Amino acid sequence: MSKILIVAEHLNCQLNAATARCVTCARALQPESIDVLVLSNAPDAVAAQAAKLDGVSKVLTAARAENAHPLAAVLAPQIAAVAKNGYTHLLLPSTTFGKDVAPRAAALLGVGQVSDIMAVDGAYKFKRPVYAGNAIVDVEVPNDAIVVGTIRTASWPMVGESGDAAPIEAVQLDVTLPSHTRFVELKQQAGDRPDLQSAQRVVSGGRGLGSKENFEIIYKLADKLHAAVGASRAAVDAGYVPNDLQVGQTGKIIAPELYMAIGISGAIQHLTGIKDAGTIVAINKDPDAPIFEIADYGLVADLFKIVPELEAAIG
Repeated sequence: MSKILIVAEHLNCQLNAATARCVTCARALQPESIDVLVLSNAPDAVAAQAAKLDGVSKVLTAARAENAHPLAAVLAPQIAAVAKNGYTHLLLPSTTFGKDVAPRAAALLGVGQVSDIMAVDGAYKFKRPVYAGNAIVDVEVPNDAIVVGTIRTASWPMVGESGDAAPIEAVQLDVTLPSHTRFVELKQQAGDRPDLQSAQRVVSGGRGLGSKENFEIIYKLADKLHAAVGASRAAVDAGYVPNDLQVGQTGKIIAPELYMAIGISGAIQHLTGIKDAGTIVAINKDPDAPIFEIADYGLVADLFKIVPELEAAIG
């Protein structure tokens, strides 16, 4: 039977929703147990949240001052040390955090890595997208070594909460940590809008907005809808918005319930990032824009006329 270890992603004492999606994937493996590892300088609050996830057997905490900030070089040796304790699978979300940490942990464990797991066909058989999501490949890994994988969070729903919290256990790790990497600072966009990767509603703008100043209408509509704000790579490259808002193959892969693409033509790398969205609404003045091929609702119109009207109609 499989024994799975999931590394929790968290920030400011809040568990990232990506971890709950990893648990859903882990449950598809029908394992004997699913344990969650929380690495932090003060893990109690995050551990309590992880313990409530349905399907979690146990939460392990590693409290060290060096874990105050998620540095891959510091976390990976600790993760590898825990994973060697009889685990068959080590899973992390395919987020910036997971993509940074997982390869280091895999290297320390002496195994390869399965990236962007989107479906489970067996304990050692998975599906993952390639070629910007235009093809799906079957991946089979050796069953004589631990499986290290990142989970394509857009392909898995969040697991719910259990009525009974899982036990929490502190672990002491005798691991020498590297000192060549140090934390300098964390820069984040301030605001009350939802996080782009976990938001249920997202309003995105593209090159059709024309300028950084014009992008303000996207922010206004998003605020009315209590939605996160995203952007196409073209809008980011043009300097309309910072790159942490980029949606697509080279940005964030998201799966909101509602995705509004405004002034976005629909390049393949962008479509890859939104293909799992529940409902896609597109507004573009070009009737031949590729975005209309996947949109559930499409409106051929001038966005500068339509978007303010939509905002006014919402009230």
